[in-house]
Order: sequence, then structure tokens, then C-alpha cells
Amino acid sequence: MSEYRKNSLTLTGAVGLGTGVMISAGIFALLGQVAQLAGVWFPLIFIIGGVVTGFSAYSYVKMSQQYPSAGGVGMFLVKAYGKGTITASAAMLMAISMVINQSLVARTFGTYTLQIFGSESSGWLVALLAVGLLLFAFIVNISGNEFIQTFTSIVSLLKILGLLVFSAGGLWVAGFTLDPAGDAGTNAADTGIASIIAAVALTILSFKGFTTITNSGSEIKNPKKNVGRAIVASISISLFVYLMIAWAVSSNLPIDRIIEAKDYSLAEAARPAFGEYGVWFTVALAIIATISGIIASVFAVSRMLAMLTDMSLIPHRHFGMPGRIQKHTLVYTVVLAMALAVLFDLSRIASVGAILYLVMDMIVHWGVWKHLKKETGANPAIVVTALLLDAIVLGAFVYVKIQSDLLIVIVSLLFILATFGGEHWFLKRNKEAESSH
Repeated sequence: MSEYRKNSLTLTGAVGLGTGVMISAGIFALLGQVAQLAGVWFPLIFIIGGVVTGFSAYSYVKMSQQYPSAGGVGMFLVKAYGKGTITASAAMLMAISMVINQSLVARTFGTYTLQIFGSESSGWLVALLAVGLLLFAFIVNISGNEFIQTFTSIVSLLKILGLLVFSAGGLWVAGFTLDPAGDAGTNAADTGIASIIAAVALTILSFKGFTTITNSGSEIKNPKKNVGRAIVASISISLFVYLMIAWAVSSNLPIDRIIEAKDYSLAEAARPAFGEYGVWFTVALAIIATISGIIASVFAVSRMLAMLTDMSLIPHRHFGMPGRIQKHTLVYTVVLAMALAVLFDLSRIASVGAILYLVMDMIVHWGVWKHLKKETGANPAIVVTALLLDAIVLGAFVYVKIQSDLLIVIVSLLFILATFGGEHWFLKRNKEAESSH
């Protein structure tokens, strides 16, 4: 089992982990959902999402420079709030949102793989393929840090090059026009200002993979410099790839068709430009991208959970498993992701993940602004801007979901309340147990 190993990840390896998570769910699973909310000019939403993410990443970069840790966000919260309910609950929201992202990526793998056989089924075959991918990610993650960073770096490079080839070919066929292929049809959502802002929430979810880098902080060589560099590089590379792909898709496929095929819109956009060979090429890229995304995400979240367990901030049971806590949290991560991949569809997985992540993100920014401005040297204006942007985007997203899918808002709220309530009870019980000895 791979344990914490200082200086075991290079700058290139860290960028590979970040882009490995980002360029998977972001472009393959969320593109159609963003189009449904934002309408015909949806490619521009990825730029806005990149800007909002840039403000958000500032807090993480400043914290990483001051407190590089394999626990990443969990350690940042401890520094800001101490070892209490807020820290434990926000860290769990982060972990859950990352596991949700893993199930999102896994189902995307299943959905795109079935396109090879001309199937649009989202039933048991998608779930079966998703579970198989998560099992493969578990096997890779017990192979050691060197193998993980080499695998994810090579695969990330291959998929980035492949996606750029796809987008360049699609734009060439469309004559590099900025005009979309068609207007929204009857399937398009109301693209009012709230809906457009809500679309930004999904693009933020597609960029959140940069936290994978912070969660591997102490394992990265020269972390005080390289964590920030890796985050900036990963976000920049992902934004460029997202924009090129979204532009190519919008140039080759009418918006109503993008929405109709939202779970596999990239493959569908390849048909008018490249025919069936293009579909196979796109599916191959999706398989590569989702595999690397799952491996990198499982790598990060299992380490954060292990750190929280070591600090007695979350409950832990061995269930008879041998080995250390980090191996156990790896098992828990993969099993929970499997369950989510079987039970929920892509749209609802993405929505819950976006809500939980934005709530956690706001807690991080508040902690930096309220408690750690001096220690980190963070610019208060930038941190407050990040906090306000998150609040605006979250508010718009919840407003739109209340109107279109109230169940998602209820489930997300119950997740948050259960997390805070459960952590409060657990920490109070532990404190009482310690005082009685």
C-alpha cells in the first residue's frame, strides 16, 4: 500500500493529477448540462467558470504555501477553525463532493463506452461499467505514488493532445466560425440570468480537480512553490481545452441536439465532422480521460480521509481489514463511489456535487479571511471576492434547481445537515469519552 511519502510527486506529476481529475467529468459529462442551462453561447460560461475558479484557487494557493500537507483542505480547515465541528463537517463535505465526482466520472465512462455499440442506455450496463472502472482505480492506487503519477501524467498528456486534435478538426470542418450551429429548440431551458449564472456552478465543478493537488501537498517536491504552480498550470490548461472543445461542439451540433444527447454530447458532436470514426475516437478519449480522472481523485480523497481519521475528526471502523488506515479509507472511498454510481444519474450526481463543493469552498474562504489573513499573507479583497462569487453562483444554482428539480436541493440540504449534526455528535461523544478517563 502506498503511504505518505514526502517529495514523491514532481511538479509534472502534480499537474498530471490536477488535469487528470479536471479534464474528465468537466468536458465529457458536464458540457451538455452547461448547454442546457446557458443556451447557445454556453462555451463562454467555461471562461466565466475559469475566472471564478481562479479567485477561489487563490485561497488554496496561499494556504498551501503556508501549510503544505497531504491532508490538503482538511489541514487548511484545522488551521482556520481548529479541530471542531466546522472543520470536520466542511472537510467531509469536500470528501463527499470528491466521491460524488468519482461516481460522475465513472458513469461518464460507462455512457461513452456504450456509444461504441450504438447504445444510449443509461441503465444497468452503465452502472456495471462504472463499478468496473472504480475497481480498476482501486487496484492502481495500491501500486504506489511513482506509478500513479507516471500513469496519470502520460494519460493526461494523451487525452489533452487528443481533445485538441478533435477540437481543431471540428473547428476546421465548421470553418472556424464563432456562430453556433443552431438555435435552441424545445428542449432548451430558460436561459435567463439566473439560469446562466447557475451554469457557472457546473463549470466550477469541472475545475474543482485542482484541490487534488492541495490534498497531496506534502508529497510534492518543494511544495511551497510547486503546489501553487501546479494549480495555476492545471486550471490554465483545462480552461484552454474546455474552451476549444465547447467551441467545436457548438459549431457542429445544434443546441437542442447537444441538450438531447447531454450525457454523451461530445461523441454526438463528432458525427457531423468525422462520422463513425470520429465517434470511436471521441469514445476512446473519454475512456482515457475518465480512467485518469478516477485514479487521481481516489488518490487524493483517500489521503484526506486518512488524515482526518488520524486527527480523530471522523469516525473509523476497520471492519476486520488488515493494513493501515489509509488503505481502509481507500476502500471506503471506492465503495461509496460505486454505490452512488449505481443509484444516481449523471445530472443529479453533478448537481449535488456542485452544491456541496460550493458550500465547502465558502467555508474555506471565510476561514482564510476571518482567521488567517496575516499568517498566509492573503489579500482580503481577493478572498472576499471569491466568497461573494461563490455565494452568487450557489444562490442562482439552488434557485434554478428548486424550480426544476426540488429533490436535488432537499437531498443536498439533508446531506449538509446530516454531516454537521453527525460530526457534532461524534466530536462531543469523543470529548466526553476522553474526559471520563
